[in-house]
Amino acid sequence: MLVIVGAANVFSNSADIGSGLAGAPEQPIVTVSPTVPNDGLASPQVVPSPYVSPGTAAPAKVAKAFAQAWVDHLDVSADDWYAGLLPHCTENLAAKLSGVDPAVVPADRLTGDPTVIPYAENVVDVAIPVDSGRLRLRLTTTDGRWLVDGVDWERA
Repeated sequence: MLVIVGAANVFSNSADIGSGLAGAPEQPIVTVSPTVPNDGLASPQVVPSPYVSPGTAAPAKVAKAFAQAWVDHLDVSADDWYAGLLPHCTENLAAKLSGVDPAVVPADRLTGDPTVIPYAENVVDVAIPVDSGRLRLRLTTTDGRWLVDGVDWERA
């Protein structure tokens, strides 16, 4: 290591030591032409609003119903807890939740309103505050209906 530092001192100009950027240009490096118009995006990409089919529930309403059933795990049987989730989730998620012991649910009550984070017309995330953190649900449309397809929980 001392050899490298010593060699650097020998080959460097003593006037540049301590300046930080030996050999740096006097002017900033320009990566965009000051005379040519910017060819980048004129505005950020707009995420489409979630599409709600006539006569069906909006993603926030579905997410809140699922979340309420999810936190309703005290004093209910595993079968009743699972049955409460089914109307609000996809078949894929229902298969994953089959056989889950509701005693492992890390929250007991909702503490706030859902916040919808859209990604596309048919995919959103919904964050819902719970007494122990935040429940995050991924929703997608199936046959025109919004259903929960993923569940995650973040500790407060």
